[in-house]
Amino acid sequence: METAFRKHAQELNIAYIGGGSRGWAWGFMMDLAMDADMCGTVRLYDIDRSAAERNEIIGNKISAHPDAVSRWHYEVSNSLQDALSGADFVVISILPATFEEMRSDVHLPERLGIYQPVGDTVGAGGFMRAMRTIPMFVEIAEAIKAYSPDAWVINYTNPMSLCVRTLYEVFPQIKAFGCCHEVFGTQRLLCAMLKTEAGIDGVTRQDLYTTVTGINHFTWLTRASYKGLDLMPMYAEFADKYYETGYDEGPDRNWMNSHFNCAHRVKFDLFRRYGAIAAAGDRHLAEFTAPWYTRNPEEVRGWKFSLTSVDWRIQDLHNRLKRSDNLISGAEELKLKPSGEEGHLLLKAILGLGDLVSNVNIPNRGQIPNLPIGSVVETNALFGQNRIEPVFAGALPSNILPLVARHIYNQENTLQAALHCDRRLGFTTFMNDPQMSGVPVSDGQKLFDDMLENQRSYLPKKWFE
Repeated sequence: METAFRKHAQELNIAYIGGGSRGWAWGFMMDLAMDADMCGTVRLYDIDRSAAERNEIIGNKISAHPDAVSRWHYEVSNSLQDALSGADFVVISILPATFEEMRSDVHLPERLGIYQPVGDTVGAGGFMRAMRTIPMFVEIAEAIKAYSPDAWVINYTNPMSLCVRTLYEVFPQIKAFGCCHEVFGTQRLLCAMLKTEAGIDGVTRQDLYTTVTGINHFTWLTRASYKGLDLMPMYAEFADKYYETGYDEGPDRNWMNSHFNCAHRVKFDLFRRYGAIAAAGDRHLAEFTAPWYTRNPEEVRGWKFSLTSVDWRIQDLHNRLKRSDNLISGAEELKLKPSGEEGHLLLKAILGLGDLVSNVNIPNRGQIPNLPIGSVVETNALFGQNRIEPVFAGALPSNILPLVARHIYNQENTLQAALHCDRRLGFTTFMNDPQMSGVPVSDGQKLFDDMLENQRSYLPKKWFE
């Protein structure tokens, strides 16, 4: 994954595909403004041009903030070609379709008793989201190949594994990787464990050594240590201690105060079953197994995490739009603060401004030797000047391998079904998800047909011929 980098850091051009995104985009803009080692131009491209125009105003206000230590110019692009031409980096952060399609993804399976906490990666909802996302990523990959083939591409869109896999399927020489912060939360949990269980305070997640393995949103830590202290035995006691009650990290992270928080009971249960640390939020982890944790809303509450409804997401968007208005008008004062993400640090490492090891989603080149070569896996990787070098994670433990491998093969079949509009392959893949276990084939066929129909305006016509 190494080619000559042609531009100096001070002349960066970044293409932001999905440039009207709210929340994450603002954090990225602040991270860039607070880093003196980089400056340049960010081209915002979004099919919702008005959203990109609002971010253009907010981005330039952030760049002009008195506390900013670097200057970035934000501008809206009229097309993918305009955004990508001459880009050194490409950031992809899109919302495939609208909340109405997402409502079908998340809530239509509830008629069969299937409750999805997120519905964007696996399960019935993840499959349908992939059906409409993959064609979009085919278009993006073709455009990158045509207009910025040497650019480094960072994906933040879900379903992460399939988005990255599609980029490589269309353009095998692409330099793309996917970033996700779910592992960070589990690393912070280990820091909290060190404080409460061992009295070791002040540890940050960057101080830990963890072996990351698996696939996005179903990642595992098979080793964890702090300054030579093996954390796995301590975590075993920690999981046993808090298995029944869950672990409360305080009001800011209490599971009842946010759809994105949890009490880690699912993590603890999976550790007690499999002997490795499941490293994602419980609401994601619960979707990759049979419905052990999600048979009904009451059971979900018992495991102390939340179902994220589409109504909540609509209200959250309303709040973000209101905040966008306030940032533009000046009613809300801009305060620069780090996002906690690593995107800008990965850019710096690729530019040669300091090596960095982080978890990343890239094709398997042998870093997990008992998973298929070419499948998109999540492991640590060394980021350095114009290169990403996967860190060998070792073989997945034999008891975890069947859980992960099933999703790897389902994702490959999902990709092929989407590329070829293959209803037969699509349906068998849809039914092979663990969340669909116990669903009669006739009921599954009706759900598949209805959910596919709800994506009609975002799918190739071949699906319905």
